[in-house]
Amino acid sequence: MNPSPHREPYRVGRSFNRALVWFRRDLRVDDHAALHYALKHARQVWCVLVFDREILDPLLARGLASDRRVAFIHASLAPLDAALREAGGGLIVLNAAARKAIPALARELDVQAVFVNHDYEPAAIDRDRAVADALAADARVCFSFKDQVVFERDEILNGQGKPFSVFTPYKNAWLKALQPFDLRPYPVAPYLAALAPLHPAHDRPLPTLDVLGFAPPEPEAVPLLPGSPGAHALFDAFLERLGDYARQRDFPAVRGPSYLSMHLRFGTISIRTLARAAHAAMLRGGADANGAATWLSELIWRDFYFMVLHHRPDLADGRSYHVAYDAIRWRTGPVAEQYFAAWCEARTGYPLIDAAMLQLQQTGYMHNRLRMVSASFLVKDLGIDWRRGEAVFADLLNDYDFAANNGGWQWAASTGCDAQPWFRIFNPVTQSRNFDPEGRFIRRYLPQLAGLPDKYLHAPWTAPDAVLAAAGITLGKDYPRPIVQHDLARLETLERYAAVKAGARARST
Repeated sequence: MNPSPHREPYRVGRSFNRALVWFRRDLRVDDHAALHYALKHARQVWCVLVFDREILDPLLARGLASDRRVAFIHASLAPLDAALREAGGGLIVLNAAARKAIPALARELDVQAVFVNHDYEPAAIDRDRAVADALAADARVCFSFKDQVVFERDEILNGQGKPFSVFTPYKNAWLKALQPFDLRPYPVAPYLAALAPLHPAHDRPLPTLDVLGFAPPEPEAVPLLPGSPGAHALFDAFLERLGDYARQRDFPAVRGPSYLSMHLRFGTISIRTLARAAHAAMLRGGADANGAATWLSELIWRDFYFMVLHHRPDLADGRSYHVAYDAIRWRTGPVAEQYFAAWCEARTGYPLIDAAMLQLQQTGYMHNRLRMVSASFLVKDLGIDWRRGEAVFADLLNDYDFAANNGGWQWAASTGCDAQPWFRIFNPVTQSRNFDPEGRFIRRYLPQLAGLPDKYLHAPWTAPDAVLAAAGITLGKDYPRPIVQHDLARLETLERYAAVKAGARARST
């Protein structure tokens, strides 16, 4: 394994009179790489967040005016601004195209440097390159730092100096490379005196969602607390049940996951905070060790997918990781559209799938086990191109992150790195019985099925007429019949993938 090129602190190399920190996926003051380096190397530091119209306007164009992610970011700004003000600064908030707004603000404040944390998506890289070029044209510099992952890009490579394509060897190399330095927090508090008060022109109330063009989403029964205070409250609660994580994480009716994915996505808590706690608990042993090791593995998956995206930016253009699978003949035509609509609208006739899709629609969250099962069902039971499901999740998931979303969908579709083998196909009824055995999750989102005995809840079409009548259910009226028969759909999928494999073998001979 190659040594990490960033095992020593970044070298900014000089001091500045004035600097600007551009917040993006890092909505916190503590353990913040760009903020740390700016405060350490500049006499006066301002902070800015841009509601980037190049990101927001397409959401509005797709009818996502009540996007929960925008509302979460918006709600997270108040505690961020309050923390900065308490330290003598404040948050400048702009509603504009970032690639123009950041160079313009740097010019207005006459800063010599802009400090940011890396973003890894191709569109973000293009934006950041344009901003850096515009700053350079004004004789200003832009510094970018690793912050949202533990290891990135080329830091973890195999023995041949190539990126890993299988997760387990990557994880083993990741753990072998890990040093205390990699998980240490970036100190911010000792340098906060460098924060500069806001100029009167920028010392304005935070813009409302309405001004941004958005509306508040429907209120949640259990709202997700925004900002760093919300993240740390969730984290503290999860640490109390960390030891149960490995046993409970696959059951959607149980409070097993950390529920920190949205906070991690928007950086209201740092990855180092989470990984440090998991790693320490794993090393300590005892009751929490197995749960901690399993959770740390999930955090490493996140690094893995970011690494894959770095080496395969064409994934953002809709390519399969294994390009041979781009030849798969997915179902098309009116039947495909009917199937896709039924999946999106929770009308498949398979309760676990429909309950999962309702959870996503109603809350913006979907349990990780259900993401895999729902994705597998769309691709391998309905024969629909995985890219269509990927786009639905991109619009609706609170914690949407291209690298993880694409990795997850390609895993389910067997087209990605270290993916589910193409001949292994989730049985939605078996998954339902195994992971929601008492039907608590299904009954929460499909109350019309609540009266069915557990024996029939997972496959209502198998219930005798008398049982259905006693539960007040008429199939096709109160709940749909299955739109496909799983066993037959499985055979079609095996043929679909086998044809691609046979073609690939023929081309190689």
